[in-house]
Amino acid sequence: MPELFVYTDGACSGNPGPGGWGAVLIARDGDTVVKERDLKGGEAHTTNNRMELLAAINALETLSNPSKLTLVTDSSYVKDGITKWIYGWKAKGWKKKGGEIKNIDLWQRLDEARNRHDVTWEWVKGHAGHPENERADELARAGMAPFKD
Repeated sequence: MPELFVYTDGACSGNPGPGGWGAVLIARDGDTVVKERDLKGGEAHTTNNRMELLAAINALETLSNPSKLTLVTDSSYVKDGITKWIYGWKAKGWKKKGGEIKNIDLWQRLDEARNRHDVTWEWVKGHAGHPENERADELARAGMAPFKD
């Protein structure tokens, strides 16, 4: 059975400003790529963190069947949020000490999307030559392009 890998990235021109997200979905059987799919989108006025979250959300929501996968992101905000911080937020009724949870709508959506799957979360350094991360970045920039002046 092929292994599924998802690579995500977000981009923003200004923060806030026009933004985009991208995701690369790859099914591999050993070193052989069995299937690939690229996703992208964007918004006219957003933040980089929202785009990073939407990349992961859209990738997970695109999968029609519950899947075991590795999701690779260059956003420590996304990785730490979904693997560490979210448990405290949920225990406190989606609140945190010292104020509101930014992007709560997207955190709740990501939590719901990831609960359908068996996800291993990995972080990679952005803009460091990782081929699939660079491709996700290109998709995010392409998703942002229609919204830039």
